[in-house]
Amino acid sequence: MPRRPDSSPQTLAVFRAFVGGAWRYGYDLSRETGIPSGTLYPILMRLGHRGLLESRWDEGASGRRRRSHRLTGEGIAYAEARLAEARPSTATAVAAEA
Repeated sequence: MPRRPDSSPQTLAVFRAFVGGAWRYGYDLSRETGIPSGTLYPILMRLGHRGLLESRWDEGASGRRRRSHRLTGEGIAYAEARLAEARPSTATAVAAEA
């Protein structure tokens, strides 16, 4: 059975990084997850197009504008569901060991 496109290890890492609902900068997400920007930003764009992520421009301390992101309410519920699906259940883990 093919894997869902939104359940790739990289997308799941992005979902984990957004747990808590705080606004996050792409650079910080990349450093935390180890996902290169060329992979991270397309994931953020896909989530935004689906209404799962909202973005805004912030004024940085140096006067440079930075884009920050956070999951929407729908995005949080969606991320939690994908992360729960990705965790092997106890029954599955026991069966795999047998």
